[in-house]
Amino acid sequence: MMTLQQVQTEALVSLLNLNHPLEQGPSPPHSTTTTLKISTSTAPIVWKVLVLDQQTKDVFATVLRVQDLRDVGVTLHVQLHSTRPPLRDVPAVYFVSPTLANIRRIAEDLEKCLYESFHLNFVEPLPRALLEELAASAASAGTGELVEQVIDQYLSFIAPSPSLFALLSPLPAQPLGSSQPSRHCSYQLLNSPSSSEHQIEGEVERIANGLFSAVVTAGHVPIIRAPKGNAAEMVARKLEQKIRDALLTSSRTHGATALFSQDSSGLSSLQRPLLLILDRNVDLVPMISHGWTYQALVSDCLDMKLNRVVVTQPQKRAYDLDSKDFFWARNAANPFPQVAEEIDAELNKYKQDAAEITRSTGVSDVNDISQLDLTSNAAHLKTALLEQIKKRGLDELFSIEEAINKQTVASILETLRAPRPDGSVHAGRQLAPRSGLLSFFTRPRYIQDDIAELEKELKSVGVDVAAFEYVRRMRDISRMTVSAVVGGTSTPVLGGGQGELFRGFTALGNKLTDRLKEGGLENLISGVKNFLPANKLLPVTRLTEALMDPSAASNQSLTETDDYVFLDPRGPRHAQTGMGATTVIGGPSAGGASGHGRAKRMAFAEGMVFVVGGASYVEYGNLEEWAGKTGKRLTYGGTEIVDPEGFVSILGTLGKAST
Repeated sequence: MMTLQQVQTEALVSLLNLNHPLEQGPSPPHSTTTTLKISTSTAPIVWKVLVLDQQTKDVFATVLRVQDLRDVGVTLHVQLHSTRPPLRDVPAVYFVSPTLANIRRIAEDLEKCLYESFHLNFVEPLPRALLEELAASAASAGTGELVEQVIDQYLSFIAPSPSLFALLSPLPAQPLGSSQPSRHCSYQLLNSPSSSEHQIEGEVERIANGLFSAVVTAGHVPIIRAPKGNAAEMVARKLEQKIRDALLTSSRTHGATALFSQDSSGLSSLQRPLLLILDRNVDLVPMISHGWTYQALVSDCLDMKLNRVVVTQPQKRAYDLDSKDFFWARNAANPFPQVAEEIDAELNKYKQDAAEITRSTGVSDVNDISQLDLTSNAAHLKTALLEQIKKRGLDELFSIEEAINKQTVASILETLRAPRPDGSVHAGRQLAPRSGLLSFFTRPRYIQDDIAELEKELKSVGVDVAAFEYVRRMRDISRMTVSAVVGGTSTPVLGGGQGELFRGFTALGNKLTDRLKEGGLENLISGVKNFLPANKLLPVTRLTEALMDPSAASNQSLTETDDYVFLDPRGPRHAQTGMGATTVIGGPSAGGASGHGRAKRMAFAEGMVFVVGGASYVEYGNLEEWAGKTGKRLTYGGTEIVDPEGFVSILGTLGKAST
């Protein structure tokens, strides 16, 4: 079965081929990409122009490169609201958001007859009012015959990894008196005391629309579960209604293509996936933890956006990290020391192969034969990450967070105040709010004087502590406790020789500058032992296990999830009463209340986990590890993917707004 990223890529290639059906070619083993072509093998390539807007360009940028666009006949890709010359002998493929501004600009293009024909694709369903306005404009200008297609694509999400996705963010607002637009953040909007009821309802509707696109793209009608009484339940109920309406419309529209075509077979009832929708407040720890995997470290330490990483030292350079990068695809989820040794091995192998090529062909420079050196790219990223580990003192912060339940504020302060070997101020002071916040989340009680001392220390070096204010207030209101959370943080286990790992990291950082001066990358971290994550489940993974594999779950997790709402868009409406229905794998039946309101638990082979308020690479890695061990097929997503520093900033903004 294809991943969500593969299905989205296939849909985009079909869109570029003027929505002709595609044939899927054979994929190499373990490949995350698909070979796609027009179903009619004799059909020539149609050269065309691709017109995008600020949002939809992100959808393409995540899964397709410029060369991929050229391979399907795109000679030029342009912005909708830019000044464009007429190309009246070339068809144009539009892929834009269904907004009033976009519709009016398309109407202007039609009036000017900019292109030979117009193939209009909308990332989300086009509202009837906007469709009527477009039709009226085209009729008034007499250019209706230029419009070949108007299609809703249901692709309003990005998929940076095969089983990871995030919703397409709305265009950032421009605050009054500010030159920089503010970035949209669902967690901030849904938790801010200044958000109006209208804003919250609009955000819930936007999230439900985006998640509906992901579900439609996946192709199966899921069984939806969500905790009660928060934004997750609101999104779940709106989504259930949208799926139910789509199924009803499909049944009434004879001959129309069904949105959930993969459910047309008779076996669909036995293959229903789970969709678990959670609120971000169920566990904030992964959002601020220091990850240890290659992917989590790159996201945390480097400037990464839409699978592109920008490294500024020693010179500014960008790297594309996607499924076409074999090394990234194979190692993104692995612990960084293991990845670093793999880089050394691959780099040595590449040099040997390059030497053999130059020897046998007589080419003096292997670059002359256009061989792409992805391993060399990884080596540059390794160097950048090692520099950040040294600069930030991440080895010490890893150690603190691993045993955060045993740490006191005094021990954290001692680490921050300890002089560095080079005499510099501990760079970890700028990251200490994350360790301090972790201590909040993992302790049922905390001593006010200790927290005040930590805040005082951080303020003395210019660190903003507004995030502490928000978390303290949130805990006072909700009495939030996270059970054995960093029993589930994705950090290595100390003891039994594992302490050598952190000593190795420290020694590695101390030696880094000298080794770089020597120019040696091959053996940069030789001698550092590989380490594996502890076999611990983060709360989101634990809840996912309880719903997908209840026989292996703890009683605590089962008790917690038994009370989740149960929504089946294919089931009768009267059965959607939380957990009062007895369920089977094909859907619920009206079984009435059963004693304590518990449902018959079921196992799922496939599932999607969606977090309202943001996704984390640390949480993604933990879920992927669990899915790999249990053989489950799992897709993870959120309203956006937020890096730890960005999330601490969001908490700080909420803290200031609450004062």
